[in-house]
Amino acid sequence: QVQLVESGGGLVQAGGSLGLSCAASRNIFSRNVMGWYRQAPGKRRELVASMTSGGNPYYTDSVKGRFTVSRDNAKNMVYLQMNSLKPEDTAVYYCNSVPPYSNFWGQGTQVTVSS
Repeated sequence: QVQLVESGGGLVQAGGSLGLSCAASRNIFSRNVMGWYRQAPGKRRELVASMTSGGNPYYTDSVKGRFTVSRDNAKNMVYLQMNSLKPEDTAVYYCNSVPPYSNFWGQGTQVTVSS
């Protein structure tokens, strides 16, 4: 089956931290690059961070130095540690391969950062 299950979102004050987890089905996780996307209201979905199967990370400029992506290949898990959160980080966060697996997306997990 095809499955993407995100968890760990919530409400946090600016400057706080959250850790997100993603459990991906094997057919998605078998791709070389897994990443985290986010979509704020009225905005397009954007890639925030990604990591190759070999551990090479990518971060969009707005989160560099604050977010850390990691993965556990044996468990088909991807993680996103978010520190020093800002209100502009508020969005629904999704995991997926990079590029995304067809047009399939999981439920996502809501991250809300209050000022």
